[in-house]
Amino acid sequence: MIISASRRTDVPAFYSEWFCRRLQEGFVLVRNPMNPRQVSRVSLSPAVVDCFVFWTKNPRPMLNKLPLLSEYDYYFQFTLNPYDHEIEVNLPPKAELIETFAELSDRIGKQRVVWRYDPIFLTAQITEDDHLRYFQELASKLRAYTEKCIISFLDLYKKTARNLNGIPKVACLTEEQIFTLAKGFAEIAGKFGLTIETCAEEVDLDLLGIEHGKCIDDRLIQRITGAELAVEKDKFQRKECGCVNSIDIGAYNTCAHQCLYCYANSSNRQVSTNRRRHQPASPLLYGNLTAEDLITEKTMVSCKAVQGRLF
Repeated sequence: MIISASRRTDVPAFYSEWFCRRLQEGFVLVRNPMNPRQVSRVSLSPAVVDCFVFWTKNPRPMLNKLPLLSEYDYYFQFTLNPYDHEIEVNLPPKAELIETFAELSDRIGKQRVVWRYDPIFLTAQITEDDHLRYFQELASKLRAYTEKCIISFLDLYKKTARNLNGIPKVACLTEEQIFTLAKGFAEIAGKFGLTIETCAEEVDLDLLGIEHGKCIDDRLIQRITGAELAVEKDKFQRKECGCVNSIDIGAYNTCAHQCLYCYANSSNRQVSTNRRRHQPASPLLYGNLTAEDLITEKTMVSCKAVQGRLF
């Protein structure tokens, strides 16, 4: 099974100690976000975990813990955007994040560090030309440390629109703007030897050399593990999403980056409350089990294809 850590929060940035304790104890408890009384017990045994996929904007706290992953295969998706602290409120300076990106890549190999430049949107301070300039600057600095960049364009969900309300002239890109910007990105990426893919986008950019991507990517996992995977598309994700099946071990309303475009937090107040309830030694990311909770053992099997015997 593939473990996602996590679409719902930044585990490497804020919960690396908790995660490593979970590895040592061999399991994690995860609440169903749609029915919190349903709790899954997820095995983290190397025998059934085919790969960890980490989603992060700052893996620095996890760098010295990487040796604890020696029995596992894994890769990181590292989001590095052009936005300032007005939008990405609690992130370290860009220069520091670029250094972290390079150090992570040097430790685990550039194949296992995927650069994310998303979500893309416009403001009074960031125009299309600014995006092209920032993308080129970042691509020139990251070219030696990654092979691929994943891009996506902002969807203004209700809470995202509310959070971005104070930013002047926030706008999603029109289809024409998307094609113009994507063409420029493709040319820049080609110059620096990078592949670009989209994340959960309906727009077809194949003619520009930009294919629909998979953030939980069986192709990359097969390269990393050297084994074929028998795994299907994740039916619980959007139709446009190419990700294959995985189990997410994170929790919503727990990420303290406070990026205004984030869909995983409903309010900073709820995040603060949940983070106060976090205990590194707990099998849950935050809070405690109650008498009303129903714990179910998650069925865990390896997705690695086993060749049949001839005799």
